[in-house]
Amino acid sequence: MTDLHAVATDLLANGRGILAIDETPGTIGGRFEKLGIESTPENRSAYRELLITTPDLGSWIGGAILQDETFSQKTTSGTTFPEELAKRNIAAGIKVDTGAKPLAGHPNEKVTEGLDGLRDRLAAYKEKGAVFAKWRAVYTIDDEVAPTPGASQANAHALARYAALCQEAGIVPIVEPEVMLEGAHSIERCAEVTANTLRGVFNELAAQRVDLRGIVLKPSMVVSGKAGEAKAGPDEVADTTLRVFAEVVPAAVPSIAFLSGGQTPVQATEHLQAMNSRGQQPWQVGFSYGRALQDDPLSIWKGDSANTEKAQEALAVRAKANAAASKGEYDASYEPAS
Repeated sequence: MTDLHAVATDLLANGRGILAIDETPGTIGGRFEKLGIESTPENRSAYRELLITTPDLGSWIGGAILQDETFSQKTTSGTTFPEELAKRNIAAGIKVDTGAKPLAGHPNEKVTEGLDGLRDRLAAYKEKGAVFAKWRAVYTIDDEVAPTPGASQANAHALARYAALCQEAGIVPIVEPEVMLEGAHSIERCAEVTANTLRGVFNELAAQRVDLRGIVLKPSMVVSGKAGEAKAGPDEVADTTLRVFAEVVPAAVPSIAFLSGGQTPVQATEHLQAMNSRGQQPWQVGFSYGRALQDDPLSIWKGDSANTEKAQEALAVRAKANAAASKGEYDASYEPAS
């Protein structure tokens, strides 16, 4: 039987983080298109294989989130992606939601779907090597009403039902309530929305009898809106984020893996470093990044196998930097000379 408590701790232990490579074919296809890469199953598989076979990746990454297509594919050596990850001491995770869809009666707000048939899908993924799963809910901010109580409750309830089903299946749930970076909101407005969002999520987790010791929380940092003029610096982001989380996140949660949410790779690392420089927290404070780890290697690779080694070196730089930030040890020496 899976020890959910141990897995939820081990994913982020010793500064390691989570690599999110769970983009759907449509999402990664858009990124490929911008770089002139044809989005075929073979190219998508080659790119993900490049990432997970980066030398020494398991020193800095404890888990990798896959998407259904990649989960079922094999590497050039003939092993499945979960098997390849296990060989490298990296736990295999799987995105199980089916995406955020418009929420009826709530213009411009969305609810994440995918609960139908989830119990059976989780059992199948576990049999194929899944150790943890992920479900993402999105919360849009404006200065007036969004997120509305109805949208917040719908997403929190879905997150909690998903988490309960995961734990029933012996899989650790990553609970991801993402407060979106888009908008012109202040950091104070982001703090208010984040606190209310997390309160709602934990109320629903309690109602669904989810064991908090066996989850990983994957939230947004508390930051200024991307379109706003005033931008909070790393110290303000760290202090505000930790204050909000100290107020609303129970100490029973073992691990918080922050998402990058559209920050630049270096911003995401600097914010993580600033939080961990404040000393020990009730929870492990680490990272679960997608684009903040992948932007550099993807732009180097460009679909050309001749660029594989340089692309892997770029991933190693970012993974190592964020692992250092998870221990409060990051500085400019981790960045390549310009």
